[in-house]
Amino acid sequence: MSGFLEIGFTTCMRFAKGWQDIGWFIGLLFCLVTSIGLVQLATRTIPLGTAYAIWTALGTAGTVVFGMVAFHEPVSVMRLVFIAGIMVCVIGLKVCGG
Repeated sequence: MSGFLEIGFTTCMRFAKGWQDIGWFIGLLFCLVTSIGLVQLATRTIPLGTAYAIWTALGTAGTVVFGMVAFHEPVSVMRLVFIAGIMVCVIGLKVCGG
């Protein structure tokens, strides 16, 4: 859940324009604080490095895919390959003892 809130954080960041749009800025703060709180909870049951890798990977990959779908950002085979690579690496961390 924490990784998915990162997608909300980055999306709100796009629209907040600093302090100019307070509604989006509040959404940004909510997503950020909740996301960090949830990743902290995850570290109670899984190693810190694995929790952080999952958190950042879901946030990164999710934000890229969301940008492609919602904001018509460039889509290419290589972008998708590298996103898949991020996910494979995180799965590998978990499988190898995390």
